[in-house]
Amino acid sequence: MNVQLFIPCFVDQLYPQTGFNMVKVLEKFGCTVAYNTNQTCCGQPAFNAGFREESKAVCTKFLNDFSGAGYVVAPSASCVGFVRNYYPTLFDNSSLHNEVKALGAKIFEFSEFLINILQVTDTGAALKGNATYHDSCAGLRECKIKAEPRTLLANVRGLILNEMNDVETCCGFGGTFAVKFPGISINMGEQKVENALATGAEYLISTDLSCLMHLQGYIDNKKYPIKTMHLADVLASGW
Repeated sequence: MNVQLFIPCFVDQLYPQTGFNMVKVLEKFGCTVAYNTNQTCCGQPAFNAGFREESKAVCTKFLNDFSGAGYVVAPSASCVGFVRNYYPTLFDNSSLHNEVKALGAKIFEFSEFLINILQVTDTGAALKGNATYHDSCAGLRECKIKAEPRTLLANVRGLILNEMNDVETCCGFGGTFAVKFPGISINMGEQKVENALATGAEYLISTDLSCLMHLQGYIDNKKYPIKTMHLADVLASGW
């Protein structure tokens, strides 16, 4: 099966190992993985900041970069959710309508691609310790991802998964929200981390590094004994 990678900006710049680990898992299950080095941003930051036309230019490039590709897989529900749910609005009644529709049907977040397309529930991963899972807003509400990552984590040898309180509550990042409203953002992050710690977790896992970056910053500041991990990094562990 042919797969094109979409690697979001912050993964490329700050967490490249997560991208490599995603490739490692996909190749283990027979995927031929390609990476278009011309790719850039999906356009979400500009869109969320209110710059619709500037965003549309970036989104048009994204459509061109992945035109004719097979499945497109990304380690980010946020970016995938944006492409699926907001590209149709940006390109409504345009000449790119069919391209948008086609891309929306073949772009997937990593965990949903493993479960729903590859039919993989066990990657053979092993990671000893207690963990809890954070539902990102984009994963839960825009990509409708809930069971997929939990199914994959349940099959990681040595990992004990416990649900935290208010698991579906936002972590407080929200892209530019964290910049415009730092006080509220930090307090929301505090609540999420405290709920994670209350489970006895050593690992706080999610599909979205944007959330994890925000939470790890709070964790580092408080020197708490818990580590954030992207799902791809967990699923590539121990083999």
